[in-house]
Amino acid sequence: QGPLVESGGGLVQAGGSLRLSCEASGRTFSRYATGWFRQAPGKKREFVSAITWNGLRKYYADSVKGRFTISRDNANNTVSLDMDSLKPRDTAVYSCSDGIEPPVFAVYYREAGPYYAWGQGTQVPVSS
Repeated sequence: QGPLVESGGGLVQAGGSLRLSCEASGRTFSRYATGWFRQAPGKKREFVSAITWNGLRKYYADSVKGRFTISRDNANNTVSLDMDSLKPRDTAVYSCSDGIEPPVFAVYYREAGPYYAWGQGTQVPVSS
């Protein structure tokens, strides 16, 4: 399987917006769900958001709910994360993930371990 490739990161001021994109290079996303995680310097990787294959179910961490929106375009093999009202504490490397199995997803979608495909990540520094 080909890699996942993230894009769209970059320096942004607090209160600003960014759109991150994740493309499944040379393949399609696994047919269940795709997630976004982030890792701030010196901290553990944490769940940000996830979306099922059909786009009908979307999940968010409490810390980003109401500010971030996940979406997908299966025709173009892309999953996006629109981030609004960014805060300095959103500063992290953001990675997309794929490959989690349906029975596991229902319970463990917030855990990084069950996802078996990852991108390299894209940096999002938010200045105050």
